[in-house]
Order: sequence, then structure tokens, then C-alpha cells
Amino acid sequence: MRELSGQRALVTGGTSGIGRATAEALAREGARVLISGRSEARGAEVVAAIKEGGGEAEFVRADLESPDDVRALAARAANVDILVNNAGVFPAGATHELAEAAFDEAFAVNVKAPFLLTAAIAPKMVARGGGAIINVSTMVAAFGMAGLSAYGASKAAVALLTKAWAAEYGPKGVRVNAVSPGPTTTPGTDAMGDGFAAIVSTIPLGRAANPQEIAETIVFLASGRASYVNGAVIPVDGGRVAV
Repeated sequence: MRELSGQRALVTGGTSGIGRATAEALAREGARVLISGRSEARGAEVVAAIKEGGGEAEFVRADLESPDDVRALAARAANVDILVNNAGVFPAGATHELAEAAFDEAFAVNVKAPFLLTAAIAPKMVARGGGAIINVSTMVAAFGMAGLSAYGASKAAVALLTKAWAAEYGPKGVRVNAVSPGPTTTPGTDAMGDGFAAIVSTIPLGRAANPQEIAETIVFLASGRASYVNGAVIPVDGGRVAV
């Protein structure tokens, strides 16, 4: 039997990059996966790929900058056993050049949306006897990097929320953890060009991650193998945390 057979999962931002790899990995382990995203076309593509591999998946369109969309998604996903708060935006630029709208979007999508989803879904997990929540942070939540002030600050908030929720819901059977990825090759980072290469050059392993490497850690945290892991923010950054 596959490790997550019979479990239900929501992966936000599940139509590309780390989110898609996570949705596919959870489905391979037997979970029924609900994928949210903004693109109907990409959502349909991921669902088709999962079903072709023998998994179960469905897509719901949601713009997580909209609290109404977040609340509707939470209602749709009320019965999930696994919540992966992965969706995020990546504003880059010097602080004095960053538009206020970009700052607001970063905190709406990266912080407020996971907060509202967890607030709605975690109590339902508690009522059913347990569950697992995995947040996706970033290595730059732990140290300063020029041009990533708003992004890093938003993800630092996610890291703290992980610990607060672990203290709040852990005693009630819901484990809450996070992964802290390093530079990962995704459609979003492809556009960074030399800037991405410069970040990769700081990684002791000497390369970027692929999304599947991040997804494998998320699946571990969702599984019974991580039954005593709660409140952890696990670096998946090729050793960048060590330097």
C-alpha cells in the first residue's frame, strides 16, 4: 500500500515548480490531491499528468491575493488531511524601488493566505483527530539578501507562523512544519538569468535544486515517517545554511 493512501491533500500554487512536483509526489504516494492556482490551463495539465500516472487530482482556480478566493478554497478543502501552503510571489528589487503594490501582494499571498487557510482548516483537522500542515519558506528568510527584502520578510513571517501553529495545534494532533528551499529551478527562476546564477554560486553543493528534491522533503513531512517532527523549519538548500 502506498504511504498516503486514503488521505486528502491541498497544494496551493500546485500548477508549476515546487507546487506541481509536490502535488505529483503526494499523488504517487496515494493521496487525493486538490490543486489550486490561477491558470485553468496549467491546472488541467497537472491534473491530466497525475491521472495518467494512476493518481487522483482535481483543480480549483483561486487567486490567493483575494481573501474571498482564499475563503472559498478553504471551504472546498475543508476535509483535507494534508495542507501544503506553497503558493507564493517573488517580488525582487531594491527596497526604494519596490512598488507598494508589490509589497502588498507579497504579504497577501505569502502570509495572509496561509494564515486564513490554516485558521479555517486546522480546526477541522483537530476535529478529525489529526493532520499535517507544511509551509514553504525560503533560505532568504534566515539572512539578508539585497533585492529580496519584501520577499524574505514575508517568508520569515511564514517561518514564525510555522512555529506558532506547531505550538497551537500540535497538542491537538496536527503537526506543522516548513521547508526552507534554496535556489530551485522553476519557471519563475528561469527569468532571473544571471541573478539566479549568482545565488546558486553561494551554494556549497554547487548547483540549484530541482523541484522534485524539495517535494520529497514535503512528502516526508506529510507522512507518518515524520510523526515526531513538529515546529521544524527544514533547510533544503544545498548547505547554504552552513556558510
